[in-house]
Amino acid sequence: MTSLFETMIETFATVLEPSRILFMVLGVFIGLTIGFLPGLSGTVGMSLLLPFVFGMDPATGIALLIGMMAVLHSGDTFPSVLLGIPGSSGSQATIMDGYPLAQKGQAVRALGAAFFCSMVGGVIGGLILFLVIPLLRPLVLLFGSPELFMLALLGLSFVGILAGKRPILGILAGLVGMLLGTVGTAPAVPEYRYTFDSLYLYNGIQLPLVALGLFAFPVLIDLLASNESISRGAKLTGSWVQGIKDSIKNKWLVVRSAVLGASIGFIPGLGGSVVDWISYGISKQTSENPENFGKGDIRGVIAPESANNAKEGGTLIPTLMFGIPGSGTTAILLGGLILMGIESGPRMVTDDLPITMSIIWTLIIANIIGVIACLSLTKPIAWFSTVHPTKLVPFITIIIVVGAFQTTQHWGDILLFLALGIVGWIMKQLDWPRAPILIGFVLAMSAERYLWISFSHYGVEWLTRPGVIVIALLCIVVVISSLLQSKKKQSMTQTNDSGVKS
Repeated sequence: MTSLFETMIETFATVLEPSRILFMVLGVFIGLTIGFLPGLSGTVGMSLLLPFVFGMDPATGIALLIGMMAVLHSGDTFPSVLLGIPGSSGSQATIMDGYPLAQKGQAVRALGAAFFCSMVGGVIGGLILFLVIPLLRPLVLLFGSPELFMLALLGLSFVGILAGKRPILGILAGLVGMLLGTVGTAPAVPEYRYTFDSLYLYNGIQLPLVALGLFAFPVLIDLLASNESISRGAKLTGSWVQGIKDSIKNKWLVVRSAVLGASIGFIPGLGGSVVDWISYGISKQTSENPENFGKGDIRGVIAPESANNAKEGGTLIPTLMFGIPGSGTTAILLGGLILMGIESGPRMVTDDLPITMSIIWTLIIANIIGVIACLSLTKPIAWFSTVHPTKLVPFITIIIVVGAFQTTQHWGDILLFLALGIVGWIMKQLDWPRAPILIGFVLAMSAERYLWISFSHYGVEWLTRPGVIVIALLCIVVVISSLLQSKKKQSMTQTNDSGVKS
């Protein structure tokens, strides 16, 4: 424990170096920009940064990535409150009371409460991540290559939950992602797979291209197709100081929602669009006057905003300790760490413990910087949301194309980006899950390597190890539960449809 605190203090000094702070602020600015533009999810934002972190110093790259990740759910509060449009899936519940408050002329009050709670939630999420490390450290160190391979399969099995109503499609998409991840050089033997005699494919398909193609390209097409500005104008009235006072008055609701958010974030597949609704529902059920919710009750803003930022600390626990990304955003973060030469798993609590601590500090500090920026940039951001897509899309397109070409600086990057972009757009139109492809792609190389090591060292005996059996049973339970949940939702939908028809 002593070494843990010493490492944390030493890492704090490293995080505060001017170059790190500069990249952290840059990440915060990009995260807020992505957050307050509806449709541009965290997955898009993270994928934009991937080409630029390749080969970057780990501490600097982490400052950029975590700085953006920490404030995504702060920036998306703007469209949720001002326009009644969710900036991302994590800000849907905020609309329930945030937008009615804005209609009452109390928009800035709602924003002040939301930003303050986001900051507190983010800090609590970071502290929970730190407190969990000593508890998980002995468990993580017991994991060998067989258990790590099974954890990769467990991460793949969670994509059924992420796929929502179509778990089978989610699992198939995850397998397609793993297949894409096997293109190029094999990790264990000197062989090339699925290159079709193309020198460009010898090094495999690069993660930034997959992320940009599947998520960024479809957004550009949809923005142009809509031909409408994000906002037609929104008034900002009231005082954000009053919102902070409201949050302090409901301090136990803030703490409870933040702990709940971090706890839910720890479970892969249950973060994102779920955590804010769960927090909102519990807050409404446990309040003295639940009838006020949905009519402009400030508690309806405090609860989800405290939870969705705290969730980021929870999602980092399985991502860093076990290499299980529970969402598209954490899958890209995992890929970004790989691009910087960092591999998640047991090393994150031993040799790479300083990197883990720098992530915690960056998460906490970025949340504070993000809230200060949000409060000071309220009016400029509201104006920016009125920019017409014909002016906004060309700017974003340049960034995306440069990012795609920056991957290997080969013309094949552009062609592959366009091909994957068309596939991503078609999948979006058909409502097929895209995040599982990304998760499967990220898990492919580590899963193959751990499988090869397991057979090399243990033969087939590794299949009888207790840890392998336990994780295999968890995989089966997760897949079956996702199938049952899907059938239950379908039956409820059919029941509601029949009731409406009758």
